[in-house]
Amino acid sequence: MTVETAVSRKNHAVIPKHDPQVTMSNALVRAGHGLTLAEKRIVMLAVSKMNSRAPVPPATSLPRTKITAAEYAEIAKCGMPTAYEALQDAAKHLFERKITFFEPAYTRAGKPLKPIRNDMRWVGQCRYYENEGWVELIWWPPILPSLMGLKKQFTTYKLQQANALRSAYSWRLLELLMHYRDSGLAEYTIEDFCASMDATEKQKANFNNIKRRIIEPAVKELVEKDGWLIQWTPIKAGRKVSRLRFEFRKNPQPDLFPPP
Repeated sequence: MTVETAVSRKNHAVIPKHDPQVTMSNALVRAGHGLTLAEKRIVMLAVSKMNSRAPVPPATSLPRTKITAAEYAEIAKCGMPTAYEALQDAAKHLFERKITFFEPAYTRAGKPLKPIRNDMRWVGQCRYYENEGWVELIWWPPILPSLMGLKKQFTTYKLQQANALRSAYSWRLLELLMHYRDSGLAEYTIEDFCASMDATEKQKANFNNIKRRIIEPAVKELVEKDGWLIQWTPIKAGRKVSRLRFEFRKNPQPDLFPPP
């Protein structure tokens, strides 16, 4: 089965950018991010301010990144009251949000072992300056090698590509596709895809749930709001879907008036 969608319509490690880009290690791109859409906006805004080529600093000099309500309002296309609320909420919950990596495991007695689950935080501290309308993220030390000192095996995309997105699933699919931007062909096992999307147990129990709740809405939004042509194909092993293949490219004739 093939599904095709196409629409013809202090210590801040920061570099100034007029056209900010998000750069992360490929391992971090494939990991589960565990973020709501509002938290995703804040964290990726912060990542876009990081200097991905700068050396990883020592643990005694952790980078701090400042995000203002005005910056949030710009990327989320929302009013300032909503932006203040998003920053306040992030300050309460970001410390508890975790990234989930799955690392390959060695075989034992000739039998493959399940991947090793590795959980870590995004930030070590999150401070909200209520009277000034900004939040400061102090990064968790083990995550820094996935954001700084990157010379190979990393993925980059423009932050503005995600500005119009209204779903965390759409944003995550964008990142998974950008990992294979040069070839225009991305393929993931269903297990890896679900892990990257932070799919729930209920969603993973039935592929139709993955299709209806995650893939189709995400593809539709990327096509309509970021001008992609995307064809995706579920690949079966026996009766079950085992892999997902995405073929994608920019629409040469994007919609001049995309949906809001």
